[in-house]
Amino acid sequence: MDEDELIASVFAPLATAAGADALGDDVATFPCGEGDVVVTVDALAAGVHFFPDDPPGAIAAKALRVNLSDLAAKGAEPFGYLLALALGKGWTADWARAFAAGLEADNARYGVSLLGGDTLRAAGGTTISVTAFGRVPSDGIVRRRTALPGDVLVVTGTIGDSALGLAARLAEAPPFQVAPHHAAALDAAYLWPDPPVAAWRAVRDHARASMDVSDGLVGDLAKLCRAAGVGAWLDADAVPLSPAVLAVVAVLPEALDRALTGGDDYQILAAIPPERVEAYLADLSAAGVSGAVVGEIEEGSGVAVHRDGRPVRLADGRFQHF
Repeated sequence: MDEDELIASVFAPLATAAGADALGDDVATFPCGEGDVVVTVDALAAGVHFFPDDPPGAIAAKALRVNLSDLAAKGAEPFGYLLALALGKGWTADWARAFAAGLEADNARYGVSLLGGDTLRAAGGTTISVTAFGRVPSDGIVRRRTALPGDVLVVTGTIGDSALGLAARLAEAPPFQVAPHHAAALDAAYLWPDPPVAAWRAVRDHARASMDVSDGLVGDLAKLCRAAGVGAWLDADAVPLSPAVLAVVAVLPEALDRALTGGDDYQILAAIPPERVEAYLADLSAAGVSGAVVGEIEEGSGVAVHRDGRPVRLADGRFQHF
């Protein structure tokens, strides 16, 4: 039983409220006065999502930002979060203060506030769970399952930086030599994800369907297609890559596959009606977010990836816990 099957067969039957969408998305909604509150939760575990010796401020920022990424991809404006922190052996007061400082900086950056939570002792490594809240107009949430054939696929930011940064740290990929500033950029992308939280309004105003890219661009696009009952084609040559990723691919071409499938990007993949693409890109730019057209939703099922005008096969690549 993999992660998707575990959710669909074991936990989805418990999600009977309309706003839970049968666990078919990354968030839930519930009505609250004029509008809906959007809720999402993600947990990070030492040794799985971060290295135990990573800077505590970076660990805190990642724990919060991966949730804000989900909210932005739903067109929701974030406002607060709950924190459950299970501290593993060896934690210190200085570690906790540095962790809190990472959250404090992001509170100011994203206009959110800690609303409550819980702290406890963990028998193993440290585990962090953040539950984040955002607002949308009534029934204004942007789901995955609403994509239609003909919609244009637009992705924000750049893809693959964190995946290659992690590969370098784990020495999973063949060694590659790049300039020190490129290596530092890849490592920073892994430690400090930078989701386009400011894009929430553009997503709300223009996207027909949307999700964040957390488990790999190719795999997450396939997940969106399954939810909507459609297919898609993806132009690998159009996927935006940073100078650091391009530098790696120049010396190790097979690294492009890892970039497209590796995950931890926390960018937004949106299906946009063709007549709204220009306005969406303009609103992204006004919010300080870059966007690139990378493909199209089509009839059928699955994702066809093209490179140099020809179809290519990639490993699914999507991160799975099980």
